[in-house]
Amino acid sequence: MNYKLQYPLSPELEKYRDRIEATIKPYIEIQTQNNDDVNWWQSKFGGLPYLPKGFEYPKTADAKYLFLLAQINFSEVPPLDGFPDRGILQFYIADDDLYGLDFGNYANVDNPAVEQKFKIIYFPQPDFQIENIITNYDFFPPPEYFPVEGCCSLLFTKKSAPISKNDWQFIEVLGAEFNDLFIYPEIEDEYLKISPYAGHKIGGYPDFTQADVREYAIKGEGEQKPEILLFQMDTDSNDTVNIMWGDSGIGNFFIDETALRQLDFSKVLYNWDCC
Repeated sequence: MNYKLQYPLSPELEKYRDRIEATIKPYIEIQTQNNDDVNWWQSKFGGLPYLPKGFEYPKTADAKYLFLLAQINFSEVPPLDGFPDRGILQFYIADDDLYGLDFGNYANVDNPAVEQKFKIIYFPQPDFQIENIITNYDFFPPPEYFPVEGCCSLLFTKKSAPISKNDWQFIEVLGAEFNDLFIYPEIEDEYLKISPYAGHKIGGYPDFTQADVREYAIKGEGEQKPEILLFQMDTDSNDTVNIMWGDSGIGNFFIDETALRQLDFSKVLYNWDCC
């Protein structure tokens, strides 16, 4: 599908309109809702997960409990090519001062997505019978370092946008001319308006406060190339939930395109960074 910009552009950017439009991708914008009355199956940030009875609660490699960062019920999400159209996808991370991230693991370019202190779980056919799921979490400890405080429901909207300024292929795709264009703050600000890469999202282009971690992972020799933004959670706050990645940072999860289409979430690349 060929997407078009619905914005007038300054003369400086207008000459590159075709080049910019060629990079446009659809994505799902996620908005948090002021609602802490979220059921077990619903999409949510924070809170307690949907888990069938008999399912072992996810833990770290050293047997410490992981915490639910986000739960996405794809029956609530507008269709997005390549992504599930049903089922519940869950993101868990460790409750430690690095939020379960192993920075040293990026040196392992053949397999940078080893789930030591985070885990992705997918239930393709959730059981909607309350008597068949876990509802007693008295065993669960309170968090100490977790980036999400509270629990909220989510609203999903399908949108599209061109490649983000912080994408590691930005200059390679749009051309070295953009290095010169972006020395002018007004031009950079204009581009940021047409490419709103911050916020919570599924798919599309990611944001970083430092650098795109995929530059190292994708250049590796391994078969898995985690190019696709599976999920992004930004720092955010409302009356129900407070999300803070370090010093106003952002968290990302990336996946290989083939693995995504096969609904194989065993080798997801997790990253967060902050100022």
